[in-house]
Amino acid sequence: MEGLGEIGLIGENFEGNLGRVRGDGSESRSGGSDNVEGASGDEQDVPPGPSSSSRRRQKYHRHTPYQIQELEASFKDNPHPDEKERLALGKKLNLENKQVKFWFQNRRTQMKTQLERHENAILKQENDKLRIENIAMKEAIRSPVCNNCGGQAILGDISIDEHHLRIENARLRDELSRISILANKFLGRPLSSFSGGNMPSGMANSNLELAVGRNGYGLNLNPMDVGLPMGLDYNNGISNALPLMSPSRPGLGMAAGGGGIDMSYDKNVFLELALNAMDELMKLGQVNSPLWLGNMEGGGGEVLDLDEYMRTFPLCLGMKPHGFVTEASRASGVVMINSLALVEALLDANRWREMFLGLIGSSSTVDVISGGSGDSRNGVVQLMQAEVQLVSPLVPVRQVRFIRFCRQQAEGVWAVVDLSVDGGREGFISRRLPSGCIVHDMPNGYSKVMWIEHTEYDEGVVHHQYRPLIRSGLGFGAQKWISTLQRHFECMATIMSPDSATDDHSPVLPPGGRRSLTALAQRMTSNFCAGVCATGGHKWEVIGNGAEAAKIMIRKSLNNHGDPSGAVLSATMSVWMPMPHQRLFVLMLNEELRSQWDVLSHGTAMQNMIRFSKSQDHGSLNTISLLRANTTGGNANQNTVLVLQESSTDVSGSLIVYAAVDINSIDVVMRGGDSSCVALLPSGFAIMPDCVGESGAPVTKPGSEGGSLLTVGFQILVNDLPSSKLTMESINTVINLISRTVQGIKEVVNSNQQGRQISS
Repeated sequence: MEGLGEIGLIGENFEGNLGRVRGDGSESRSGGSDNVEGASGDEQDVPPGPSSSSRRRQKYHRHTPYQIQELEASFKDNPHPDEKERLALGKKLNLENKQVKFWFQNRRTQMKTQLERHENAILKQENDKLRIENIAMKEAIRSPVCNNCGGQAILGDISIDEHHLRIENARLRDELSRISILANKFLGRPLSSFSGGNMPSGMANSNLELAVGRNGYGLNLNPMDVGLPMGLDYNNGISNALPLMSPSRPGLGMAAGGGGIDMSYDKNVFLELALNAMDELMKLGQVNSPLWLGNMEGGGGEVLDLDEYMRTFPLCLGMKPHGFVTEASRASGVVMINSLALVEALLDANRWREMFLGLIGSSSTVDVISGGSGDSRNGVVQLMQAEVQLVSPLVPVRQVRFIRFCRQQAEGVWAVVDLSVDGGREGFISRRLPSGCIVHDMPNGYSKVMWIEHTEYDEGVVHHQYRPLIRSGLGFGAQKWISTLQRHFECMATIMSPDSATDDHSPVLPPGGRRSLTALAQRMTSNFCAGVCATGGHKWEVIGNGAEAAKIMIRKSLNNHGDPSGAVLSATMSVWMPMPHQRLFVLMLNEELRSQWDVLSHGTAMQNMIRFSKSQDHGSLNTISLLRANTTGGNANQNTVLVLQESSTDVSGSLIVYAAVDINSIDVVMRGGDSSCVALLPSGFAIMPDCVGESGAPVTKPGSEGGSLLTVGFQILVNDLPSSKLTMESINTVINLISRTVQGIKEVVNSNQQGRQISS
């Protein structure tokens, strides 16, 4: 509080000080640009009347670049030249003495104004920092923590004196902030005089040109320091970690409830939540942490010890909503991309959706809360929203809105964390607690990714056949995310490689042809998943459920690029199959058996024209193929239509998606042409393990024997006119089509099972 005795002079000097400060607070013209002959502003009285303004316009003078350069150089050496120095400088630059005098006067005023802005920015940071600290202290009082065990404390564990000391400490800090602002404004003292020299790092040495409007990104927060509630380290300073922004848009507000977040808070609250979430993610990412159960070497990842978690961390999103269950898992894997490139992709909503094809239905960035440090992605905080899906009509899509925070932990080490902020939205069925990935660069240019997924969801809205799958973590857990990520970048690396080759009996495609065909196949797969889950931005209207619970939907397509115009009907059905999902996947890829279930092939066998792998393992079943009917002469239409097919598989499930394509259009694509104009309507299958053993008990280990959950989906153009009405005949035709397909698959499975029993 040194120097506060001078505040008593504020009242006496206030009127005089106002005479030296412009009322509107605006910055004066640059002293290095223009000048007015004679005194400017307050230095010379000009008689009122019309002649005064005309005289000012007549005496307006603009300095030459050479004069400005010399004046600036002299100002740096001596901002207060005496009469002799001004005369010499004026003679050198062909300027009058009073012109030189008032140029220096204007330049000093400009510097003072910039310094005031700089100090005001520092004061705003300090004020915001104390406000957040005050919020945290109030939270600490409401939810006291025992200093001995770190758990929830009862009221008797914390003395009344300690409560009063915390409240008094917050009050004194707030009072000190207000006094510092007043003293700095009226006495002209720098901020360090009143805060003991605790100016934020990086500010004290900034020169004038770099000082105005800048914020430092020291990122000095210690992620393991959890001395204060929710893990914030306020001693190192939030202002050094992130720039504090203005309040968020009113449109983001929503009522609190159900353990959610009141989004009427400003962005500072989002920043605090982001820091807490990052701190929790880093603790959860510690190797050999007692928080996790299971062995990561087993391939299925680890599950969170919820009791240990509750003892270690506070409830960052409040109590778990009634009826919700927890799914928390951790898995690691090597991904064919470096850490910085992966971080860039995760912060781009479109690329993020493409990386997790089939898992993310749609995604967008709602707001950028913090833009990071300069050109780096370090410190970026974004508000995003997405549709997270499991490819089945029996599992509702998870609509999530969350903050995504990216921070560089060390050289070649990045962390990206997500945290839901929409828990109060009416009808929400899930929320993500601190989840994300920690990425370490490897010497070969790849990266090792540890993925942590922690969600709470309403199990009551999920069909009972899919509940064991989701509980196991193979539906939405860490193993699902890491497997999908690995497949995507392995595919990209393989397709872009000049050594990539097709099968031995397939014609060689140029590199551009492989890339175009891959882009078309991925769009086909994305559209198939969107048709099953009603995501991806299309407006699907549910018609109803038909035989064997087939779900029928319709959408109108008009002038959509790469989409046929008209009324598109989607029919989907999920059934259980008595065969492990990997075996069923291989069975469905057998071209010789395809005619037994593919009713659109009209009993004709299919053969491969082109097939190339999306994996560096050429024996992999992750492939893209072009099929054609094995006919001789016969049907002319079958000779002009090919079938594009993409297959993908990992421990969490498999996809087989196919669509009829015109031979002329696909020829352009195979030569490296644009694939976005090729119209297609996909059909296909999603195959997932049921995660139930022969005894009926849940099975969580990948590759365990059991049954499969098969989802069959068709999209068919029922009318070329979008405005046409749907007839019952069209609906019955589609229901009959999907029912015959499912029955054909069941017959193939039963025949294969009987054949295995006889051979054994």
